[in-house]
Amino acid sequence: MGSFQKIIRFPPVPVCFISGLCFFVVLVIQSLGFLENIELTAYDMFTRSRPKPVDITPRILIVKISETDILTQGRWPLTDATLAHALKNLLQHNPRAVGLDIFRDVSIPPGSSELEAVLISNPHIICVTKFGSGGVPPPKILEGTGQVGFNDMLVDPGGIIRRGLLFLDNGKQVVSAFNLLLALHFLQKEGIIARPDELNPDYLKLGRTTITPLEKNDGGYVNADARGYQYFIDFKDATGFYRSYSLTRLLSGELDPGDIQDKIVLIGVVAQSVKDHFYTPFSRGFQADQQMPGVVLHAHLASQLIRFGLHESRPIKTVKEKQEMLFMLLGGLMGGSVGFLIRSPWRFSMAMAGGLFFLWLFSYVVFLNRWWIPVVPPSLTWILSAGVITAYISSREKKQRAVLMRLFSKHVSREIADAVWAQRDQFLYRGRPRPRKMPVTVLFSDIRGFTTISETLDPHVLIEWLNTYMDSMAKTVMAHGGVVDDYAGDGIKANFGIPFPRKTEAEIGKDAINAVNCAISMGTEMEKLNTLWLSQGLPQAGIRIGIFTGWVVAGALGSSERMKYTTVGDVVNIAARLESYDKDFSGKNPWRILIGETTLNYLNGTFTIQRIGETGLKGKKEKVNIYWVLGARK
Repeated sequence: MGSFQKIIRFPPVPVCFISGLCFFVVLVIQSLGFLENIELTAYDMFTRSRPKPVDITPRILIVKISETDILTQGRWPLTDATLAHALKNLLQHNPRAVGLDIFRDVSIPPGSSELEAVLISNPHIICVTKFGSGGVPPPKILEGTGQVGFNDMLVDPGGIIRRGLLFLDNGKQVVSAFNLLLALHFLQKEGIIARPDELNPDYLKLGRTTITPLEKNDGGYVNADARGYQYFIDFKDATGFYRSYSLTRLLSGELDPGDIQDKIVLIGVVAQSVKDHFYTPFSRGFQADQQMPGVVLHAHLASQLIRFGLHESRPIKTVKEKQEMLFMLLGGLMGGSVGFLIRSPWRFSMAMAGGLFFLWLFSYVVFLNRWWIPVVPPSLTWILSAGVITAYISSREKKQRAVLMRLFSKHVSREIADAVWAQRDQFLYRGRPRPRKMPVTVLFSDIRGFTTISETLDPHVLIEWLNTYMDSMAKTVMAHGGVVDDYAGDGIKANFGIPFPRKTEAEIGKDAINAVNCAISMGTEMEKLNTLWLSQGLPQAGIRIGIFTGWVVAGALGSSERMKYTTVGDVVNIAARLESYDKDFSGKNPWRILIGETTLNYLNGTFTIQRIGETGLKGKKEKVNIYWVLGARK
């Protein structure tokens, strides 16, 4: 049992235990998905805060169909003839691929046969379909060809797009993404094709880049729908990065061949009246102008896949769940250490803020290097561990302070009380002061003739008279660095040299000198009290004091409900006998101070001393040399 208690009191043990408990609590909270939205918000912030890329020649041109274009055409949807005209104007300038991000599941005459002819004769024109039940089929003439890709988007809770799709499978067929087909047409001319990864054939490889499909708990996601072949969208291309034409300009033929040749050209709707807009990490609000048109989103996705194929960037990766948990646990241990080591509220606040800043900075730097390590769970374990440890330490210190204040608050000077509290970890053992053997100078005093005085005064007058005396003497003891140990009737016991062991002879000597100076001051106070009592018509008194220096055992005696810090040993008994020695002995002063030879040896001639002689004391076999202190040497 004792060994177990020692282990518990070893500082790292409660820190590790509480930090581990906080880690477990946060892990449960995370597994239930309560932190997902906060983590995704942090991911969005990192995405927005990423430095803008150096300007490079864009590989994609977007033909945007705006409200103005629709009004110019006088209708929506556009006719097949209009689309055929637009495609022909593009094709004469040799784009690598053309993406038509407009559903064409039914013909819109006139010009249907003309549009079909353009689509059939140009295999690098890719059209869209909406996959799954309730979807939208592609143009009938392209069904079963490699010119159809789905334009479905994965929308996270909250309506934000963060993940892209490469393939979808309904159990009957596997369909490629619209933007993937466009990227493959572009990369084909660079000699880059899609192929299975050598180490894992289930993974897709573009050039030298393997795209690892996302799992349901990757990054900050919790039990996300991981169907299909998913990857993170990096939105690395800056806003406004892509050159764009209006449909009206395209139809007019006012084109710059350099904007089209060897580029991917995407045709899509940006008009608000046609609902093809999405929220992204760059959407800081949910107003309409915060949304990204679907055609622009597909441009981002196709551009990202091209960068993968050309090995210009890597997919965003996530660490394993065990590594995430290790990061969380580390955050908890660091937070717990801060709570354990730092007591100052100001320093604690600074350490907490600094720790959070470091965690977020680390995660951000890692994010810039294409890794997503969740930052919210470790931040929460950091805060929770620090808070709980601080509460634990505060509770423990409150109990320790209660014990120490019960023992010392009214018996020592403020300086000693502060020192006891500052060194409480070394001072306390199992909730009470640690027993120690130490050199101490013990002082006993009592009132000469107290029995006679007590018989002449009324009880309430006697108690008030005695309390006036005790209050004056206790203050004098504390003023000289002593600790009032006990009151016994009219007697006072004080110790000089506790509660911290003295380590040098000089320190022991200082305690002895302080004790004798205290005794002289007590005599002076007695003279003042006599003057006061004389004016009040109250009895006057004298004081006897005995002082002895030596080794004692100091510790707390009593029960948990009633306990006191005291000294025991032969030195205490001798000091008590010196105080009571020769009760009829008196001098010119109303006070008498007797000391032993061990105390005299530490006084270094500071006081005027008169030897009484060697004599036996009650209860002592060995004789003791007794000396009478007459006062301070002038």
